Amino acid sequence: MSALHLIRHGPIAEIRLDNPAKLNAFTSEMLSALEQHCAEVEKDPAINAVVISAEDSKAFCAGADILAWSELEPFEFARHWVREGHRIFDRVARLAKPTVAAIGAHAFGGGLEFAATADIRVMAPQATLALPEASVGIVPGWSGTQRLIRLLGEPIVKEIALFGRRISAERAFAAGFAAEISDDPRAKAFELAEGLAGKSPRAVEVAKYMIHAAVGEDTNAMIEALGAGMISPTADRTEGVAAFREKRKPEFPGN
Repeated sequence: MSALHLIRHGPIAEIRLDNPAKLNAFTSEMLSALEQHCAEVEKDPAINAVVISAEDSKAFCAGADILAWSELEPFEFARHWVREGHRIFDRVARLAKPTVAAIGAHAFGGGLEFAATADIRVMAPQATLALPEASVGIVPGWSGTQRLIRLLGEPIVKEIALFGRRISAERAFAAGFAAEISDDPRAKAFELAEGLAGKSPRAVEVAKYMIHAAVGEDTNAMIEALGAGMISPTADRTEGVAAFREKRKPEFPGN
């Protein structure tokens, strides 16, 4: 059984890390489960928001399980562990549903990169952020030097990735990475997710696409998704499909 669960709370889905023996460090099984959960969430129209949380009080996520990747050959490490993890984290970041991460404890390495995939984040006062990869001879591989630049800024990412410093919840809030600091970040995350009630799910989804296109988060796909949404309800599309089915030349009305 994977140590990463999908729990439904009515219209809110919770993706919950549950590997406390390893401080919620990611294994390959957890990555596979995460991808599967993303697919389930995306296809379920009853889900309006996603909360990302963790079971352990000591760490939100300590990153990637060293034992899961340290024995891999260099090519396998780069191709499967890094690229697959990066692709799956991108899948989380690009969910159509809005996401809130509840960071109740330290988020290091891949854990920080995972938190960065959320749309907004709530941190506990004692939680800290770090990219300690250089201390074990590797570099961030799941967008720590890419997505985090937009969220924390180049100076802070250099501070944590090059000099090994930890960033407090207060600094993360000041930088805009954390939306709030709360003694109960999971409860606050659910409160924020529940605040979507009464709002148009489609309007929220399209707004997320537009914002992502503006900041370069899968820009090509976002632009084409928006274009498809504009063309789909047109009479031209209806006529084009009907003509194809009837094997005749279409007569587009232009609306």
